[in-house]
Amino acid sequence: MLARLDAATRDSHAELDAYWLDLMAQGVTADRYREQLMRVYGFEAPLESALAYTPNFVVADRRDLTRSGLIVQDLIALGMRPATASRLPQCRKIEPFRDANEALGWWYVSERQSQLYNGIKRHLVSRLPELAHACTFLASYDGVAAARWQQLGVVLDAQAWKHGHEPFVAAARTAFACARRWFSGTEPVVARGA
Repeated sequence: MLARLDAATRDSHAELDAYWLDLMAQGVTADRYREQLMRVYGFEAPLESALAYTPNFVVADRRDLTRSGLIVQDLIALGMRPATASRLPQCRKIEPFRDANEALGWWYVSERQSQLYNGIKRHLVSRLPELAHACTFLASYDGVAAARWQQLGVVLDAQAWKHGHEPFVAAARTAFACARRWFSGTEPVVARGA
């Protein structure tokens, strides 16, 4: 199922990967990293909420659905005040999903990026050692990214036997489209608490 989703959404991969891979540039700055974390938080926080409220969506470890808190920890380590972090903009287009199949398609899009995190963390810390204390989110995948990716594949395969691949492909395409709009800055945002 992962291979099928990869093939069906390949045209969306490069654009989203580029936002992370920009951090691999020679002249990367702490400000650029902070901007990326804020952008990722704005997508991940509402996605986590939507996943948590999806009927019959079960994950082996609930911590897999609480990564946005790690992003906030990193932002605070970079000097953001907690009150500011509590008002970070979020993508308004992410709402609770109808079922676990739709949720899995969206989770695929989020988890796909995790395959880049270890290399990005190494690069950031080698270029800007002062960022080592602000890589909690990226470090949460150290040594487990491949296993988590494989676990997602097992769950998708099991669900595909019951429901076919179409619901997952459709959900992943919708998630990629939403993520493209969010990361490019064309998606409407709302500050938390507004």
